[in-house]
Amino acid sequence: MWISSDNIHGFVLAISSSIFIGSSFIVKKKGLKKAGANGTRAGMGGHSYLLEPWWWAGMLSMLVGEAANFAAYAFAPAILVTPLGALSIIFSAVLAHFILEEKLHIFGVLGCVLCVVGSTTIVLHAPQERAIESVKQVWLLATEPGFLVYTAIVLIAVAVLIFRYAPRYGQSHMIVYVGICSLMGSLTVMSVKTVGIALKLTFSGMNQFVYFQTWLFTIIVVLCCLLQINYLNKALDTFNTAVISPVYYVMFTTFTIIASMIMFKDWDSQEASQIATELCGFVTILSGTFLLHRTKDMGDGPSPPAESPVFTHTNSPSVESPVFTNSHSNTSRNSG
Repeated sequence: MWISSDNIHGFVLAISSSIFIGSSFIVKKKGLKKAGANGTRAGMGGHSYLLEPWWWAGMLSMLVGEAANFAAYAFAPAILVTPLGALSIIFSAVLAHFILEEKLHIFGVLGCVLCVVGSTTIVLHAPQERAIESVKQVWLLATEPGFLVYTAIVLIAVAVLIFRYAPRYGQSHMIVYVGICSLMGSLTVMSVKTVGIALKLTFSGMNQFVYFQTWLFTIIVVLCCLLQINYLNKALDTFNTAVISPVYYVMFTTFTIIASMIMFKDWDSQEASQIATELCGFVTILSGTFLLHRTKDMGDGPSPPAESPVFTHTNSPSVESPVFTNSHSNTSRNSG
């Protein structure tokens, strides 16, 4: 199937983004663990990680990855770029296996393969990018009733999670922190895509920064990113990286595709068979992330009684003492 040059550019940028972002999870986790050993953990509201070089190295890697992702959205539709984030899960899971000693089992490897297959399917059948000639055109799409209703629902849900559920269940249910990041992430991507389009048009000779809409979308990007970084740090510090990465990806991708469908109407120009193929690719990716999730659960079985005393302290859930095993959190491994 013929793929447009813009989609190829978006694909290459998205792959580069996945490499940097997947690596950033591991580097930031090392910084968070070192900071937690010397001060108040991020999961408990501490900010000592700001003094850790490892955390800043991870942030730099994430910023480079996000910059590449930012550029990818300017060339290709969200339904192509966002699912490719599954590749960051692969890099994150493999690096966690070797660096953080978070065991990656055979089904985790199969999950990685499924993510690659699903991503390839989506890339080959992705829709062409809608022709945008001005940020004002995007503003009209963003202010249509459908997207305004979606935005209102997201903001209400995030407010409820932050003020009601995060204080009570944030330390025991990762869905709270991840849900906040994922919901806000869908709005971030729509704003990032708009700013990316504005930059692309500006570089081609049509200055888009004379419109207030461009600056408004830029402010939204900054605010949403700061909120996501805060709660992603809490999630990474509290739960296993091998679990956070795939669950965050699944929720983030789902909400982003929904938002893109509502705002940019990506599937309007496609036939039913193309849409069905893309959905199959997305389900394949979800299956892969589910297997990666189960990889962590496989490691939570009882440890050998003779070699594993009750005070065993390790980063790997596969050798964790049954006394401290918790299916929702690895807080017990970090609190020591």
